[in-house]
Amino acid sequence: MAQSVLTIDLDALRSNWRSLAQRSGAETGAVVKSDAYGLGASRVAHALAAEGVRRFFVALTEEGAALRKIVGPGPEIFVLSGHMIGDTDLIRGADLTPTINSIDQMLRHVEGLPGHAFGLQLDTGMNRLGMEPAEWSALRDIAVAQRPTLVMSHLACADEPGHEMNAYQLEVFRVMTEGIDAPLSLAATGGILLGSDYHFDVTRPGIGLYGGLPFVDALPVVTLEIPVIQTRDVEPGESVGYGNTWFAEMPTRVATIAAGYADGILRAMGPAAHVYADGNRCKVLGRISMDLIAVDVTDLDADPQSVELLGRHQLVDTLADAAGTIGYEILTSLGARYQRRYIGS
Repeated sequence: MAQSVLTIDLDALRSNWRSLAQRSGAETGAVVKSDAYGLGASRVAHALAAEGVRRFFVALTEEGAALRKIVGPGPEIFVLSGHMIGDTDLIRGADLTPTINSIDQMLRHVEGLPGHAFGLQLDTGMNRLGMEPAEWSALRDIAVAQRPTLVMSHLACADEPGHEMNAYQLEVFRVMTEGIDAPLSLAATGGILLGSDYHFDVTRPGIGLYGGLPFVDALPVVTLEIPVIQTRDVEPGESVGYGNTWFAEMPTRVATIAAGYADGILRAMGPAAHVYADGNRCKVLGRISMDLIAVDVTDLDADPQSVELLGRHQLVDTLADAAGTIGYEILTSLGARYQRRYIGS
């Protein structure tokens, strides 16, 4: 079988959530947008709900409607993009809670769904989503009178604990929410790790649940095993892969493995990437192609049947470093061709 196997450890995921919940000292939700960061919301959200998560966060109304079918009635599902044109029926039907980002969205919500739950998102300096201080001043009394179920903002530099932006946004958030009688939320994974000043009433971890930085104590959640299709001997002076970008300087044993950029293994990582076989580090040779990657297995005692790209030897952020990106992109790029195997519950 040439199909790679992507294993998702739901017990590790639940353990990561418990660890972050213990650190937060507040109600702890979970971010499951982008199909639970590429790992499958149908299984991930079910496991988190069983662990006790009662507030979920998604990016789009359509994601929220799909999630409602998974977790059933009860948990609150926040839609971070807010109440967009055309969303009213889906918000009502799936009982979703849009996080209102503007005056226009607020008007759309109270006119289209009077009395329906909503949250508020404030812009404390990231300039991405949410109401800026001037807009918030104009809307604050009206919005608060409608009793939002959550008032939140998002930190821009929480993965850099010493960054001055963290303290700045914390102070802006405190000023913007002073006197509000509603649950407050500022911290995702990085914010939880910044300490109790950032926790407020609700935290909403995302990447840390899935084994990514900045949560250095996270258990690895994802393992990716890729079959070896063929091995060959390459002589000095011969090249491997498209473009002749790698030439053998000595006799080299090369294994061709059954995955590539069509599976979300970013082409840019080729020059710096490695896989593991029987615990041994093996360098990727030449360019990553659509379905195939060549790796150096010269130093192994025997030709491997498969190699590990992600797992206990190489975490998602190590692989991300090879591509000059972040763990989020690695996880959300994982392709549809993998055989997905879930362990735990």
